[in-house]
Amino acid sequence: MRKKYALVGTGSRCRMFYEAIAKDYRDSAELVALCDTNQTRMAYTNSVLQEEFGAGPLPTYKAEDFHRMLEETEAETVIVTSIDRTHHIYIIAALEAGRDVITEKPMTTDADKCQQIVDAVERTGRSVRVTFNYRYSPHNAAVRELIASGEIGEVFSVHFEWLLDTKHGADYFRRWHRDKRNSGGLMVHKSTHHFDLVNFWLGSQPETVFGMGDLRFYGRANAEERGLFTPYTRTTGAAAAKDDPFAIDLTASPVQKALYWDAEHEDGYQRDQNVFGDGISIEDTMQVMVRYRNRSVLTYSLNAYAPWEGFNVSFNGSGGRIELMVRETSYINGGGDKEQEGAAEGINLYHFPLHGTPRIVPVDTAEGGHGGGDNRMLADIFGKVNSAAGYAASYRDGAMSILTGIAANRSFQTGLPVEVEELVKLPRTS
Repeated sequence: MRKKYALVGTGSRCRMFYEAIAKDYRDSAELVALCDTNQTRMAYTNSVLQEEFGAGPLPTYKAEDFHRMLEETEAETVIVTSIDRTHHIYIIAALEAGRDVITEKPMTTDADKCQQIVDAVERTGRSVRVTFNYRYSPHNAAVRELIASGEIGEVFSVHFEWLLDTKHGADYFRRWHRDKRNSGGLMVHKSTHHFDLVNFWLGSQPETVFGMGDLRFYGRANAEERGLFTPYTRTTGAAAAKDDPFAIDLTASPVQKALYWDAEHEDGYQRDQNVFGDGISIEDTMQVMVRYRNRSVLTYSLNAYAPWEGFNVSFNGSGGRIELMVRETSYINGGGDKEQEGAAEGINLYHFPLHGTPRIVPVDTAEGGHGGGDNRMLADIFGKVNSAAGYAASYRDGAMSILTGIAANRSFQTGLPVEVEELVKLPRTS
């Protein structure tokens, strides 16, 4: 019998899920409904399901009819891919209706909403799974295996640098993410991937967080200081934006036109805002230190205006050192080619024993987005056989990843270190 899923939020992120169900896992999964605040976007999703996959059309429900959707469709699991600040609304409502949840990262955006989700899980006994696709990337899995096997002994320190370029990185400053109330800033929306990886690699959780962050590159004030101010609020159709390398034209991409330009009349959402305009409240330059329960210390940086996309991470332990460098394909979200979203272009993994010969560690390559992690994760979620035991991320994992970012945001404001356990009360583990 196929498991029934309902999908909430039909922006660009949802395609990964509905395509998997309609194309690769139709024998084990069934998508039974769509829910969104915007009818135009739901209609577009239905058109893709019909034209590309011969599925649907599915019944559509506006956000206010969420409970009716659950009753009428008998969906067993709700997939949440809506705007970040609304995740908790649908997660909690689904749990209380006796449904399980699969949610996009971040699980939510602040400590209060996180506590509400934790309490709802404990109250209902239902499941919340967070889709951390980077866990499934072969190179990230290889790092976990090296550490777990004791190749470098006890890990004392981690240095992690993530680079977003001026294509992908700039995109966060065009969209709803630019308002910190919507996304929690990049410390929560983006870095939750990275903080989860560190928790996953170390098998530990954060205790103390200290950070500094600022908006130094994007935004009107910075552009004015550099003599680069551009006199438009959005870029589609703006003659002055024609030669702006940071501008996008929503009508040039069939996907973005259908999802955003054609849907704008319903909710007023502008997907192409000027990255050097007003109204940006998130940081683009961030440095964080984290101390973990196992006494490991992380130094982490995220910059959203780099000349290349990818990351460097190194681990220093009692028995040696691991270094991983990954260069990723740059992309604009919803650009129409999900296989290129974070695809690995170059991977170098090194093991340096404390007393021994350094070696290059061979890493399997995998096709698809996020270094091959997307396809492996989807197989783990929707396939009949669990192909990656121990990789699924629970609500607790979702909380531990965002709490590092939430603590960093608080430290940005206060200039003081933050104790993670003071933010949210989680049930103790045995």
